[in-house]
Amino acid sequence: MENDTNDATPGHIDLQHNAESSTGLLNDEAGSTTAEFAVVTLAAVAFAGLLVSILSSGDVRGLLMGLIRQALSF
Repeated sequence: MENDTNDATPGHIDLQHNAESSTGLLNDEAGSTTAEFAVVTLAAVAFAGLLVSILSSGDVRGLLMGLIRQALSF
């Protein structure tokens, strides 16, 4: 049996490397970079929001001011 590119047999793997099959593979992942960028940006914004909420609390602010005063007193 010849290796036919139009073979619709389940489990058929086409091992030929031609222009059509390589561009088809690239088109399947066309938006993956944009999606990854969006997820990383969302995670960075969430982390920044968490830091702002922690650093703006009274206890942490007092601790940081105490560290700054101690460092400046030397």
